[in-house]
Amino acid sequence: MASAGSEPQPPAALEALGPAEDRLFLVKGGVFLGSVATAGMLAGFLTTLSLAKKKSPEWFSKGSVATAALPESGSSLALRALGWGSLYAWCGVGVISWAVWKSLGVHSMKEFRSKMQSIFPTIPKHSESAAGWEDVLKSK
Repeated sequence: MASAGSEPQPPAALEALGPAEDRLFLVKGGVFLGSVATAGMLAGFLTTLSLAKKKSPEWFSKGSVATAALPESGSSLALRALGWGSLYAWCGVGVISWAVWKSLGVHSMKEFRSKMQSIFPTIPKHSESAAGWEDVLKSK
């Protein structure tokens, strides 16, 4: 807590970032990684779609339009499955996160961080002190 005569302290997250150039670098890096991930997912989806169309064009055209035999098109079925899958994934991660939070008995992110640091081993900052792959994979 700050005493009556002291100035308010900035949040710890802002202190860690440093000057505006560092923040701009982080934003640019995030945009770049997001763009690369989006391009990769789009390329994978389009490649799979073109492969399916090339492999069996008649089945591909049957699945893209709703008919009397198939009352729902393949794309609407896929979108519905994507929606339910996304809902299940979000809820599952939320439940797992809540369960870990409650089982550790923490009340803030600072307590959570200190609890995790006490449970897991520290990661060395220098690669020289880290064990090599040969040491890790060596059978005993």
